[in-house]
Amino acid sequence: MVSSVLYSVAGILLLVSFIKDKSKTKKSIKVAWKSFEKLIPVVLAMMFFIGITLAVLNQRVITTLIGSESGVLGAIIALIIGSIVSLPSFVAFPLGGTLLKAGAGYMQVAALVSTIMAVGIVSLPAEIKYFNKNIAVKRIVLSFIICIAFTAVIGMVM
Repeated sequence: MVSSVLYSVAGILLLVSFIKDKSKTKKSIKVAWKSFEKLIPVVLAMMFFIGITLAVLNQRVITTLIGSESGVLGAIIALIIGSIVSLPSFVAFPLGGTLLKAGAGYMQVAALVSTIMAVGIVSLPAEIKYFNKNIAVKRIVLSFIICIAFTAVIGMVM
C-alpha cells in the first residue's frame, strides 16, 4: 500500500515536472537511467552473494554458528567474520534480515552487520595508502571496540 502511494506521488510529480520543463525532465530521466544501469550489477551481485551464502550455510549451520543459542561465542564468530568481509550497506542489511529469518540470533546479526559496516579489514591497505598506518589501524581498532559495545547492548536488550 505504501509503495503504491509513493510510486503514484513520484509519477504525478514527474508529470508536473514534464509539463513545467520537458528538456530538464528528459535530461534528469536520462541521468536516473544511467544511475539505474550502474546499480543493476550491484543488485545482482547482492542477490548472488545472499543466494550463495544461504546455499553454503543452511539453516542448521547458521543456527549452530550464529543462532541465538550460540551466545557470546556466536557473537565473537560474527564479529570476526564481519570484520574481514567488506560489503555495502544495501547488501549487509538484507543479508542480516535473511540470516535472522534463517535462524540467526539478533545479537549475532548485530555483531556481523555492524562490523561489516564499520571495520572492514580488507580495506586496510587502501586506508593506509590514503591516510597512514597509524590512523588506519586506530580507526579499525576503535570501530571494532564500538561494534563490541553495540553487540553487547543488543545482547542485553534482545
